[in-house]
Amino acid sequence: MAVRAQFENSSEIGVFSKLTNAYCLVAYGGSENFKVFENELSDHIPVVYTTIAGCRIIGRLTVGNKRGLLLPNTTTEQEMLHIRNTLPDSIVVQRIEERLSALGNVVCTNDHVALVHPDIDKETEEIIADVLGVEVFRQTIAGNPLVGSYAAISNQGGLVHPMTSLEDQKELSSLLQVPLVAGTVNRGSDVIGGGMSVNDWSAFVGLDTTATEISVIESIFKLNGAVPTNIVNRMRNSLIDNLHQ
Repeated sequence: MAVRAQFENSSEIGVFSKLTNAYCLVAYGGSENFKVFENELSDHIPVVYTTIAGCRIIGRLTVGNKRGLLLPNTTTEQEMLHIRNTLPDSIVVQRIEERLSALGNVVCTNDHVALVHPDIDKETEEIIADVLGVEVFRQTIAGNPLVGSYAAISNQGGLVHPMTSLEDQKELSSLLQVPLVAGTVNRGSDVIGGGMSVNDWSAFVGLDTTATEISVIESIFKLNGAVPTNIVNRMRNSLIDNLHQ
């Protein structure tokens, strides 16, 4: 199920959280509306409150999956120790020396495949493959190199920038081996990664997200057991009904 949330006054909750199948990082602060992460997840996976380099934009600075977590080299020793001590021992936590240090903006990953910014260092690419245990592909989304900002993927499906062409969607879908759909969050925002956090069994979206956007998200990520074609068929049928009226 997709749950609406807000961080203080911002609906860009993907900026302030990092959700995987094995853990969730959440920024300090936030109102009661941001406690939904803990309420929904804490029975299943550890929910860790932290900062990265003293900043709360942890979703944009980190990248991870069920095997590991990569942090920018600006992360302090104290923050790294806190994260290491809170996460299960099986998860590898590592800092990366990378010029493009907002890792969440330049890497988009699930547990099997990672899409990365075309200009990322070769060494960083190898560390991502090694620590996260994924295949790495240099890609753009709708011509934009910030793949982490304009896409959100899980092992079930993915949502990409609304201007992504059908050819690009097919190519990305074959690389990721999951179904993709082009769409928006937060009432028309194309910054998918900034507006939502998702794993294989839950999704959190900004408070501004519409019911239609949520139904598309729940369908493509197979939350509530929805099949991706259902939403398409429902929308097509409703359009046809309107035309015939």
